[in-house]
Amino acid sequence: MYSENEILKAKKRVKAKKAFYQHLMSFAIVNLFLLALNLLTSPGYLWFVFPLLGWGVGLAFHYVDVFGIPGFDILSKEWEERELEKELRQDNEPSQMGKPTKPNNMQQDKGLELKELRRNYDESDFV
Repeated sequence: MYSENEILKAKKRVKAKKAFYQHLMSFAIVNLFLLALNLLTSPGYLWFVFPLLGWGVGLAFHYVDVFGIPGFDILSKEWEERELEKELRQDNEPSQMGKPTKPNNMQQDKGLELKELRRNYDESDFV
């Protein structure tokens, strides 16, 4: 089962995600309102982009705080633990059809080998 510490950490992450989505919704609603107000009052000058950009930067920082930078999770401790777990699982898997799951050094040096597929062909199989 899960420890109390794991449950508390998970609840904290869920609350942070919920807060981000609330922030995103208010961003969208308010900026749509500002766009409509801008187009109704002064359509010649689009001033709504200034609060949109400013708030957008804040929203981007909030996203990074909650979810991290996409593609940069390899710098985190959690990524390292997941990769270690995958490697351990891969090393402990039984070999399939008598072949090791990971190539040894001798196989790596040979490079890729083509395997011949054996099948009985009829004359009608050929064009």
